[in-house]
Amino acid sequence: MISNRAIIEDGAKIGKNVKIEANVFISKDAVIGDNTVIKHGACIYGKTKIGKNNQIFSYAILGSIPQDLKFKGEDVELIIGDNNKIREFCLINPGTEGGGRKTIIGDNNLLMAYVHVAHDCKIQNNCILANAATLAGHVELGNSVVIGGMTPIHQFVKIGDFAMIAGASAINQDIPPFCLAEGNRAVIKGLNLVGLRRHFDRSTIDNLKRAYKELFLSGEPLQEAAKRVYENSEDENVKKLAKFVLETKRGIPFRK
Repeated sequence: MISNRAIIEDGAKIGKNVKIEANVFISKDAVIGDNTVIKHGACIYGKTKIGKNNQIFSYAILGSIPQDLKFKGEDVELIIGDNNKIREFCLINPGTEGGGRKTIIGDNNLLMAYVHVAHDCKIQNNCILANAATLAGHVELGNSVVIGGMTPIHQFVKIGDFAMIAGASAINQDIPPFCLAEGNRAVIKGLNLVGLRRHFDRSTIDNLKRAYKELFLSGEPLQEAAKRVYENSEDENVKKLAKFVLETKRGIPFRK
């Protein structure tokens, strides 16, 4: 069902069983997947591709030009996967020439009200961004990341799989997978045990606990500890944790 008070430019591609409410705007270059619902007053600009079974709530703004002074009208995209919930007043920008021209959001994510996702961000699957979480440009989130409300994340920061960031934190360095961070400026407080217990068996969690102690509590230089943990472990999740530490460019915020 498409309201006769929606504005849909010629050229827009609308899938099957899409519901578009009154006062929605959809640009000529947009693609909307099957079974998607777009609520009253939402706006979808530019070359924005939205997959299947998404819910876009009132006054969300998707695909409007990047808030980047270097942007000069280049051909850029916003790509959103399937089964996402994007709540009221979210702002999601497309990419820029300097960041690969694409902002990409995967599947099964929940972006609560007033979330901002800036240009060239990459969000994987099953993430939760609570109210007013703010991602600056080029931020990357892994799978099943939880970001608490009112949390700003600095540009180019990476946050690994199953990490959790407490509300009202401020993130300016990389947060490894499986970890919990909080504070302004945020530091790692331990493993995200609540999240881990939902997804991993006891053996994996015990291996991650041992790896965490070796990495962050031993007093050994972090890169040396990470190299040893990576080389000596056969657990793929421990290797993922150590590899993230070895590859960080912004550093890891932890108390020595």
